[in-house]
Amino acid sequence: MQVILLERIEKLGQMGDVVTVKPGYARNFLLPQGKARRATKENLDRFEQQRAQLEAENLEHRGEAEKIGAKLKGLVVTLIRQAGESDQLYGSVNTHDLAAEITEAGYTVARNQISLDGVIKATGLHQVKVRLHPEVSVTITANVARSDTEAEAQARSGHLLSAQEQHAAEAAAAAETEAVVARIEAEETESEAKQAGKDAEAEPSAEEADEGEAGGDADAVKAGDDSDPEKSSHG
Repeated sequence: MQVILLERIEKLGQMGDVVTVKPGYARNFLLPQGKARRATKENLDRFEQQRAQLEAENLEHRGEAEKIGAKLKGLVVTLIRQAGESDQLYGSVNTHDLAAEITEAGYTVARNQISLDGVIKATGLHQVKVRLHPEVSVTITANVARSDTEAEAQARSGHLLSAQEQHAAEAAAAAETEAVVARIEAEETESEAKQAGKDAEAEPSAEEADEGEAGGDADAVKAGDDSDPEKSSHG
């Protein structure tokens, strides 16, 4: 079947090209999605009348896509999944999962804009193409891992971790956590010791307390003698 393309179609042609495609591809994809029209004389004439408008709209949309692409390019999305020792996932990561993660990162993308040769079935760093416009595509990275620790290690190393590397990364993360906890506990102990020292300085010793009480008793006796008139007259 011959159709006239209303936008660029990868591996098929540019806007305005008349191409021959399989009837099923035209009926199920190109025609219902408005990407092409049947190449009849009427449609060809209609396209020529609308060419300038279609090209202007395409140029505007491409410019918007390029701006988004500049921000989206190089994005890394992390997907945590269960996997076996052979790195094979218990399940898979598909275009729906990727579109959701990209949208979560702040970029609205539909699953049909994600280009995958097949679903992702293993952990690791996977290059994923995102089509923002028929003429604008960017590549992002899907970091698929068993845990956040593994994902961080993969991102730093730039490659899929072996089982040995994964265990080493987990051990390093655990050691780092223990070191942080130990430091916090040491700081708390030191703070408590300093506070105890200040409290001890603020409180009088037992001897000082006894001397204070004795001094107070003597003053009380002296005051009592001075107030007794008989004792004063005898004096």
